[in-house]
Amino acid sequence: MRAIWTGAIGFGLVNIPVKIYSAVQDIRPDFDLLERKTLARIRYKRVNEDTGKEVDWSDIVKGHYLKDRYVVLEEGDFEAASPEKTKTINLQSFVRESQIESVFFESPYYLAPVKGGERAYSLLFEALRKTKMAGLSTFVMRNTESLALIRAYEGLLLLNTLRFQEQIRPAAELKISIAPVSRPEMEMAVQLVKRHSANFDIRNYKDEYSKELNKLIKEKARGKHPTIRKLKAAPRKSDDLLEQLKASLA
Repeated sequence: MRAIWTGAIGFGLVNIPVKIYSAVQDIRPDFDLLERKTLARIRYKRVNEDTGKEVDWSDIVKGHYLKDRYVVLEEGDFEAASPEKTKTINLQSFVRESQIESVFFESPYYLAPVKGGERAYSLLFEALRKTKMAGLSTFVMRNTESLALIRAYEGLLLLNTLRFQEQIRPAAELKISIAPVSRPEMEMAVQLVKRHSANFDIRNYKDEYSKELNKLIKEKARGKHPTIRKLKAAPRKSDDLLEQLKASLA
């Protein structure tokens, strides 16, 4: 596994050298775009929208459309706007993870200690595990500033990048109103939830789509033509919400 970032965690005056590794992997097969007749790969060209002519990379700039015109930004402009480049994740505060809504969570990364920082790494891990708290900080990776949450997870430190508040669209924009429900409906709904309540175990859930897709690819490679399963909507026996709940419990 290749590290994608090397730096340190600042825990008070304690400096913990670490490396960051991606915690996720893509298990779905990759696909190329091909011409149906020849199976030749399709390539994309950078073409001027007005002239139809191909444009060299050296003649391409980045522009932001503002009001009625483009504002062109050069490399120096991006450098001027980029956050202070530092290789330290300074833990600024500690919070309970349950206080953070799931909408803010983005990508998970594993943190591994660099040689010489094992004891300090273990100290932070045990402190977070014992207090059941997580450390909050901002850090810079690939010239982008991210908000990060660090917590103890399965024998190591896990870093989750978080979205900033301004990245989340206000839920109120959808203007959803919660309709009133009757007491019998509520009682049955609660009963249904309780009946199917269980401890969360991610191992109970598999990516069946990827499994079937890989199986289908192998079958087609051997010259087989698998049967296409048609999706069928389950018909509702009744439009009455209370009757649906009764049937669910039965």
